[in-house]
Amino acid sequence: MSSVQTGLRYSEEHEWVDTSSPAKIGVSKVAADALGDVVYVDLPEVGDAVTAGETCGEIESTKSVSDLYSPVTGTVAAVNDDVADNPALVNEDPYGAGWLFTVEVDEEGPLLSAEEYAEKNNVTL
Repeated sequence: MSSVQTGLRYSEEHEWVDTSSPAKIGVSKVAADALGDVVYVDLPEVGDAVTAGETCGEIESTKSVSDLYSPVTGTVAAVNDDVADNPALVNEDPYGAGWLFTVEVDEEGPLLSAEEYAEKNNVTL
């Protein structure tokens, strides 16, 4: 799998967003690889308000604990319980089964195209 998936948009903090409605959000493979083995995720709850660029949870790996930032502003519509039960999905399939939560979007934060994100992080599409 390539480090960056086309068709998605990316935040500076390495979250990806599929801007369909509701918007699906996860962390990029670049971030998953940098984190190492993910062992715990703390996700926002359904109904929570999230703000673009602000923290909304945490991802813990065997290396460190990192803040999770929302790439959009809106209301959390769903969370991926499978990731809560099996955080390794973030490493195994960050653009598929490892998605984190969905948001009914009111406003997008500053987002990069897949090409811009790949170039900024010196990785391939």
